[in-house]
Amino acid sequence: MTNPMPYAQHSAISAEQSQRVLRNTYGLLAMSLAVSAAAAWFAMAANIGFINPFLVLGVYFALLFANAKLENSAWGVLTVFGITGWLGFTTGPIINAYTAMGAGNAVTLALGMTATIFIAMSALGMMVKRDLSGLGRFIMAGLLVAFVGVIVSLFTTIPALQIAISAMFALLSSLLIMWQTNAIVTGGETNYIRATVTLFISLYNLFMSLLHLLTVLSGDD
Repeated sequence: MTNPMPYAQHSAISAEQSQRVLRNTYGLLAMSLAVSAAAAWFAMAANIGFINPFLVLGVYFALLFANAKLENSAWGVLTVFGITGWLGFTTGPIINAYTAMGAGNAVTLALGMTATIFIAMSALGMMVKRDLSGLGRFIMAGLLVAFVGVIVSLFTTIPALQIAISAMFALLSSLLIMWQTNAIVTGGETNYIRATVTLFISLYNLFMSLLHLLTVLSGDD
């Protein structure tokens, strides 16, 4: 999944305001992860079958559009839960499929690696104090290229292409976590709803990419 990541307007806000945005972002992100996990568990428990990828993308982009329109109001929080809940729900059948083919360990390892990378890249983003807007443009361009690759992969079965796409998403998502965290602490991002969506989508892409790569490397795919 991609996120139409806006280039934050840097503003002179106080360290206290930056910390408030960071707390609100991490608080909403924690709730979003809980919503996503609950939705995934429900889909897995109900044994929901394969969901058409075009339906997944259509609903996803519709929710992103709604979020962009409402990100400056309290209603924006509901769109965040809509996005995270939908992605969690559509991930449930995928996890069931990986588990059914004996890749349960890959799921657990991918979760652990995702959490570790998130902590490391968030810490790095907090430590770097200089403007990383140039990196943001590079990440956005890379994500657009990777997303085009995803669309192409829906019509082809080239293993090397799918591996390359997963590797790109894993790398770019890791960098995006660092960039977004840095934008918050340096005052470049003042909207915690927008920041939460960016971080969640980064985590989602990172987890799914790592899961695919680990499964391929283990020979279960």
